[in-house]
Amino acid sequence: MNALAATNRNFRHAARILGLDSKLEKSLLIPFREIKVECTIPKDDGTLVSYVGFRIQHDNARGPMKGGIRYHPEVDPDEVNALAQLMTWKTAVANIPYGGAKGGIGCNPRDLSMSELERLTRVFTQRIHDLIGIHRDVPAPDMGTNAQTMAWILDEYSKFHGHSPAVVTGKPIDLGGSLGRESATGLGVVFATESVLAEYGKSISGMKFVIQGFGNVGSWAAKLIHDRGGKVVAVSDITGAIKNPDGIDIPALLRYKESNTSLKEFQGTDAMDPNDLLVHECDVLIPCALGGVINKENAADVKAKFIIEAANHPTDPEADEILSNKGVVILPDIYANAGGVTVSYFEWVQNIQGFMWEEEKVNCELKRYMHKAFLDIKAMCQIHNCNLRMGAFTLGVNRVARATILRGWEA
Repeated sequence: MNALAATNRNFRHAARILGLDSKLEKSLLIPFREIKVECTIPKDDGTLVSYVGFRIQHDNARGPMKGGIRYHPEVDPDEVNALAQLMTWKTAVANIPYGGAKGGIGCNPRDLSMSELERLTRVFTQRIHDLIGIHRDVPAPDMGTNAQTMAWILDEYSKFHGHSPAVVTGKPIDLGGSLGRESATGLGVVFATESVLAEYGKSISGMKFVIQGFGNVGSWAAKLIHDRGGKVVAVSDITGAIKNPDGIDIPALLRYKESNTSLKEFQGTDAMDPNDLLVHECDVLIPCALGGVINKENAADVKAKFIIEAANHPTDPEADEILSNKGVVILPDIYANAGGVTVSYFEWVQNIQGFMWEEEKVNCELKRYMHKAFLDIKAMCQIHNCNLRMGAFTLGVNRVARATILRGWEA
């Protein structure tokens, strides 16, 4: 099932549980605005090349729309639409005053030089500058983009609108980025994991973890879990997968990765088939890579007792049912990976106030927001007698629906 179909299915289930009016349900599902733009740039060799850029602005009932911009060959309107919708529910679950959006350009950033990427980013910004803004839509980095991409967007946008550091988040520190932003999603995943484990009288210390994806989120989660006494017994990235039943030395692996492209040669571990990683023996499985990786084909073989969805939409609805019947506890993506957008909110607040926070304050506030969100989800689970995914979806959808009604949507 593709991401849009799965997201719509979860939304409709939550709407039924909440007893939403059918007209309101339809209104919440349809995006506020869909933008499709053509971006033509000269390549370094002088030839012209054209790309298609998208920005889906899903909902702004609770505040400015918020969401990443990804550069990836498979960026398409359906995927961007699903991710924009997920951002609407995610910001509501975290209880930060944003709506949801998502964007992207269908390109392979690895095939482009730094100057070509800059030209592409600037042209894309020129096409959408009047549709984004500090109080309208605030982009952030995503797959294939980074702090440098945000710096280019900020600079190009400021040419039209004056100095506007709050127009994007995930910026370099020197341009108004927030301390703690780089580790935010991974740290949020760890705070979420601590919250759910505490419900079952457990802690990270001594538990066995498997982490799929060793990029920004996965590597930070692995480091922070290792620091708290957890055993990371297997990890993978695009180059392969490694395992050690006694626990991988994560600080050594992070140092190794700085100067090596592949994980597979790392000393003290055995290479394994990446397809076996999701069904490897462990207590907690943390998918941090792509969507749809846990599906009806492999769900029955998953051995983890807890799944923490650090990636967007890693578990298909069919797999959800299989895992629930097995008693596996799934912490849903719209809560588990909300650390990134929460600290993006802190960055936006700091930029608007012109007053920057210490990293300790950023992390302390993130912990408070993640813990409060878990308690709110748990309360919805008790009210509606549902699992954590529907607890999170009913919480998010209910908050957006209430804001929409209060604003007078039928007037």
